[in-house]
Amino acid sequence: MPEFALLSYIALMSITPGPNNLMLASSGVNFGFRRTLPHLLGISLGCALQVFIVAALLAQALSWVASWRLPLAVAGCLYLLWLSWKIARAAQPRVREQARPLGFVGAALFQWLNPKAWVMVLNASILFMPAGQGGRLAAAFLLALAFAVVNLPCISVWAWGGERLRRWLASPRALLWYNLAMGGLMAATALWLLCDELKPVLTKLA
Repeated sequence: MPEFALLSYIALMSITPGPNNLMLASSGVNFGFRRTLPHLLGISLGCALQVFIVAALLAQALSWVASWRLPLAVAGCLYLLWLSWKIARAAQPRVREQARPLGFVGAALFQWLNPKAWVMVLNASILFMPAGQGGRLAAAFLLALAFAVVNLPCISVWAWGGERLRRWLASPRALLWYNLAMGGLMAATALWLLCDELKPVLTKLA
């Protein structure tokens, strides 16, 4: 039963809308599924590495995250706003000719700035890691493996769905409106996450 709960948790957190999936849908539309594969693999393996490190060093990681959570969240949200701008402009012909999909390394590193990834990884590490210190590395490896195996097909749905939309967005005008909408959603997500992170700070100052 704990295994089913873990797999359900990973699947639910992976397939629901968030920065990664909005980026994948946009990349699928603009570049196709095949060119989006490095992005997909970067997300899954980057997330797996993140959960392995956090789960293996849970106590230290939680202490570190507590002091760095706000700067990381702000940096991540600012990066998301920059990506929103890039996505919104992706359909403009001159910009699109020079555009490239996000690569493996960039996607993997982005997980360390992605607020939703941090929530997913920390919750999984707290809820599904054994309480004792024995076998922590093995348990962390299995948790990371579960993330990689379940996460990849879940996020692939978004990139594949984006590619399926390509023929419906064949006209430059339709593609422009799609990218503006996706960029707007990404910006709204970034601003919502940023406000949520700043709320405790603003409450203390009030």
